[in-house]
Amino acid sequence: MKWLSTTSEIIKTIILAALIVIPIRTFIFQPFLVRGSSMEPNYHQGDYLIVDQLSYRFREPERGEVIVFNSPRPPERRFIKRVIGLPGETITLEDGVIYVENGIKRTLNEEDYLPTETPGEFSQTLEDNEYFVLGDNREASLDSRSWGTLPRESIIGRVSLQLSPFSTLANLTAFQFNK
Repeated sequence: MKWLSTTSEIIKTIILAALIVIPIRTFIFQPFLVRGSSMEPNYHQGDYLIVDQLSYRFREPERGEVIVFNSPRPPERRFIKRVIGLPGETITLEDGVIYVENGIKRTLNEEDYLPTETPGEFSQTLEDNEYFVLGDNREASLDSRSWGTLPRESIIGRVSLQLSPFSTLANLTAFQFNK
């Protein structure tokens, strides 16, 4: 009879844990593993990230935030990129400099997260609920320059916590909170 009582307690614990973890994982936070080099030098192959899925239910994405989204092509993949352009803006790249225009044309300041200029030339005007996203490693990134604007409904959430590869977790600087 003791084994029956123990088994019953284990089953109750598993059910309770599932009732707590599944909604959190489904609606609030989601893990994401970086694959590829498109976000270097800020995120690297194998970095483990926590994606906040709740914030964008209450507000819109902001310029400079790093987001995870369902790829426009093919839709079964998830990408990580930085928001550069917001709905209604025109994004232009000339001579390695990105300009943002929404009534006034101004230079996008990326010195906090990007050490080099952006190669290429382009201009894109965004409609309502469209975003322009770029990888931080502009020379090795498949992004809005390739497949166009990102629809709002494709966005899963923003990167809120970075855990470097597990081999470096002993170093406390491996944890980085993102704004």
